[in-house]
Amino acid sequence: MAGALSKFRMLRRAAGQAAPGQTPDAFPLVRRSTNLHDISLVERHLPEILGRALARSWIDRAFSTALLADPKALLAQHDIHLPETVSIDVEMTPTQRHRLVVYEQRPDGERRRMMYLQLVMMAGK
Repeated sequence: MAGALSKFRMLRRAAGQAAPGQTPDAFPLVRRSTNLHDISLVERHLPEILGRALARSWIDRAFSTALLADPKALLAQHDIHLPETVSIDVEMTPTQRHRLVVYEQRPDGERRRMMYLQLVMMAGK
């Protein structure tokens, strides 16, 4: 347990040393520029990318603020490009954890919820 806590503190310090809007090497959202140009690619790859973003937001206050303000713009800053038809909303849960909800704007004008992501802290024995 002490080793895990020490590693967490080291990673938190590394996140805090990054310039605003910059991903430190310890926390890349993607390894290279990523263009999710169609819905099938969004459905396949975006959950993992947003999971990384949510995890980083727990330990990097500046990143969290940017993620909550405009998730799609933050992804674009990190070379992750989504179709114009995809939007990401931030919702707060009753437990005050934020949830990212991904929508697709269909040609008929309907807005379809594709997925939502939130991190949940669990402990077991």
